[in-house]
Amino acid sequence: MTEKYIGAHVSTAGGVENALLHADKIEARGFAIFTRNQRRWESPSLSEESIKLFKDRMTQYGYTPEMVLPHNSYLINLAQPDPEKRDRSFDVFIDELKRVELLGLKYLNFHPGSTVGLISKEEGIELIAENLNRAHKRVSDTVLVLETTSGQTNKIGGIFEELSAIIEQVEDKSRIAVCIDTCHIFAAGYDISTADGWNRTMDEFERVIGLEFLKGMHLNDSVEGLGEHIDRHENIGRGQIGIEGFKAIIRDPRTNGIPMVLETPDRRNWDKEIALLKSFI
Repeated sequence: MTEKYIGAHVSTAGGVENALLHADKIEARGFAIFTRNQRRWESPSLSEESIKLFKDRMTQYGYTPEMVLPHNSYLINLAQPDPEKRDRSFDVFIDELKRVELLGLKYLNFHPGSTVGLISKEEGIELIAENLNRAHKRVSDTVLVLETTSGQTNKIGGIFEELSAIIEQVEDKSRIAVCIDTCHIFAAGYDISTADGWNRTMDEFERVIGLEFLKGMHLNDSVEGLGEHIDRHENIGRGQIGIEGFKAIIRDPRTNGIPMVLETPDRRNWDKEIALLKSFI
């Protein structure tokens, strides 16, 4: 059976190369990172030393690019209606893509965007796709990974059809993908708290988007209930999704060979949560 790449979103404090030390310490087989400050527009460039150490440690600890799911800045909004603000987002997006390329990685995970209540979601989807096509022309290899959202007002990606509409408008479909966040889709109304519910959800994903586009997952339980559109992560088994839902996810061969990353609130227990999830295999 193909390996499960279960891990967590690890810290890069002191240098992006330190992410590998943190991932190895908690016995993660997959992991996520920020390649720059996720809450500021400006961020120092990656040093040549950090880039080299990151690549060396990737080899040393046995990670491949397919196991790593970098996450972009929370400030970026490719659906922003204001052209000046959208261009600022696009410039940071390109910086993130170049960092991924410098580190020898493959993916960049991002939230699709928000209409900020000024345009329709259809118009927002068109803006996102337009910017992804522009980005593909600026950076040669990186796969852009759309993250599912919790369906909050104005945010795009709460239903599979919205992600499918973006993908349809992307010219190079070999370089577009999807990351399922378990808390987000549960909050958006997809009941994955049972094996039957998970299988129904994945059948819908396959029908609407296509399994070939699934390249990553964020594994988070949910504080809030089904369909409440509130994004509040909880530790595995302590929320509304519960253990049975995560057993179904881990045991599903459709989740083989992709980074499956914890973003749960209690980082001190990530090693225990990873061990728990691995025990479901």
